[in-house]
Amino acid sequence: MAKQPNGSSPLLFKRICIMKTEDCFRLGSILKTKGLKGEMQLYIDFEDADAIKIKSLFVDIAGKLVPYFVSSIKFLQKNQAYLNLEDVDTIEKAAMLVKKDIYLPNKVKPKKKKEEFTLKDVKGFIAVDEIHGELGEILDVVEYPQQLIASVNFKNKEVLFPLNVEIIKGIDVEGGEIYIALPDGLLDVYLEG
Repeated sequence: MAKQPNGSSPLLFKRICIMKTEDCFRLGSILKTKGLKGEMQLYIDFEDADAIKIKSLFVDIAGKLVPYFVSSIKFLQKNQAYLNLEDVDTIEKAAMLVKKDIYLPNKVKPKKKKEEFTLKDVKGFIAVDEIHGELGEILDVVEYPQQLIASVNFKNKEVLFPLNVEIIKGIDVEGGEIYIALPDGLLDVYLEG
């Protein structure tokens, strides 16, 4: 747990330190306990996690991200690791964290090279339409069997649109913008409802 700055109220300090899932990326999840001293086995679904220096992480407990300091983490294979957390020193404490997702702050997420970029990486980019201008930040990218669908909040309405070669006119990876040409009438369908 971080130290409270001198002279600040505990309530104010707690409010400042709350981390939200949109400020983080999912590293993986805790699969099971290992041994009697609180060690846990992780499933890692983030590539190159072993390249990140992990000193602390967040565990999603009932929708809240709870911070933990890492005592040790050993990467076994591409998507498995053993984890020891400070203050989690018994199997009982570790068992309470099983099947929970773990997150790291976005600031420690390794930057992808341009050649590693995929359409799933446009989450967080600003969608700019040829006719309507800036639509807003892409809040989510969902993969369906036939295509990827992006969602933005435009004029307080959730707007979904496909990410395909007909719609996408350009992507500025450095600037975090995606340039699109929405089909005629698509925005009207969402805004009329």
